[in-house]
Amino acid sequence: MEVRGVWLTNTDSRVMFSRQTIAEAMEFLANTGFNVVFPVVWNKGVTLYRSQVMAQTFGVEIDFYSKGRDPLQEVIEEAHRVGLKVIPWFEFGFASSYQQNGGRILAQKPGWSGINSTGGLLVKNGFEWMNAFDPEVQDFVLSLVLEVVRKYNIDGIQGDDRMPAMPSEGGYDPKTVARYRAEFGRQPPAYHKDSQWVQWRANILTNFLVRLRREVKAIKPSLLISMAPSIYKWGLDEYLQDYIAWIDQDLVDWIHPQLYRRNFWSYKGLVDQLVDVQFRDWQLPKLSPGILAKIGSYCISTDDLLKSIDYNRFKGVQGEIFFFYEALRLNNNALATALKKGPYATPAKLR
Repeated sequence: MEVRGVWLTNTDSRVMFSRQTIAEAMEFLANTGFNVVFPVVWNKGVTLYRSQVMAQTFGVEIDFYSKGRDPLQEVIEEAHRVGLKVIPWFEFGFASSYQQNGGRILAQKPGWSGINSTGGLLVKNGFEWMNAFDPEVQDFVLSLVLEVVRKYNIDGIQGDDRMPAMPSEGGYDPKTVARYRAEFGRQPPAYHKDSQWVQWRANILTNFLVRLRREVKAIKPSLLISMAPSIYKWGLDEYLQDYIAWIDQDLVDWIHPQLYRRNFWSYKGLVDQLVDVQFRDWQLPKLSPGILAKIGSYCISTDDLLKSIDYNRFKGVQGEIFFFYEALRLNNNALATALKKGPYATPAKLR
């Protein structure tokens, strides 16, 4: 068994824009040796499926560019037709918008805003955030996930570096402050990376994942819970993602830490850290790291790609996911050709 996956985005990619491009992409991926796709279904404050939750709460059923279609349903049908598994990717998680001052969500629900230590809207790297500690916000995000679970013939669901997550600069809203004071009899530390304050908030997000897993599995026990967090311990300090707790509590079926480095030796160092320090032997079957194949003008070299996969197998890591699909189509499909002739030449089944 190997996880051979790829993320499908609607940014810098047109693959989700028509049924025809989706069908062609699924055939291409299956022919290359992939066995699972992770299509984006939630970003920029809208869904890429027909959402009654969004229609009722915000008056917008689906992403404007997808009106009259259901991209998720099209991916499911075309992927399953050629034997690929489909795990919808809730890309934005608890982020409300990107460089939109909160966008539609926080304009309509200002009480959902994440708040920093100065009382302002929680913003990090251009992303504006909802308050991931607020039970109402958690209910909303979970309702999107459960809607997809109930409505579609999927194989799992996926969170990432924004679900469950929240920038560690957040948590200074009145509700969270009152919760902290009730427990400890004092104000939260002003320093947002105070270790106890970080861990306390991270535990709230871990508890959200406990609930998400329980409610998803109650509906469809066979669905995979897949998470692609930022690398530990950076992800804990910056985004309150304690994936060591997630794997120790057996909350995930698959985990894909984002080992996003631009040369093989940096990638190798992170794999060593995962296998030799962070994961126990019984947890390794859950691990298939995220590999940065393309972003902006950068594209991984064929040599680095093949060395990364070879090193994964050497360390007992049975799989990887590539960010993102368009990397495989550059330079006359050079990366895909190398995979098909090399490590992906023999088909691999999932479960």
